[in-house]
Amino acid sequence: MQRFLCEVLAAGIGTAAFALIFHVPNRYYLRCGITGSAGWLVYLLFKPFWGVLPAIFLATFAVLCISRFSAVQMRCPATIFLISGIFPLVPGLGIYQTAYAMVNNATAEAGQIGFTTLKTAIAMVLAILLGLELPGSWFRRLAAYWTK
Repeated sequence: MQRFLCEVLAAGIGTAAFALIFHVPNRYYLRCGITGSAGWLVYLLFKPFWGVLPAIFLATFAVLCISRFSAVQMRCPATIFLISGIFPLVPGLGIYQTAYAMVNNATAEAGQIGFTTLKTAIAMVLAILLGLELPGSWFRRLAAYWTK
């Protein structure tokens, strides 16, 4: 349980730091951190039951929905929260391991790791596409209800 909470906290801090690096305005740092933490929390909750790909899909979808809600509530573009919030979910290790295996002429291993990384990236893209198809009015109503 302690490791679980530490991972979620680290995801939030990493996301806020990523927002800092990309010059996101100061007033959005906390919301960016919450978005990244929530995405990682969803990933950790669903990974043991459904596996990595569905967990990545659901976590990315959650990050997108939180980003759209935050954008309406704070009157700014959703990409501020989406780009920084998706940071903990990006398969950077898989990309690195693929490149490393290719440099070492382990083409079979590079292909296997690369294909897994590609599937993860496709799951993320599909979740973003699905989330962008949701009507903006839903998020406006939710934000209006939330601020009452």
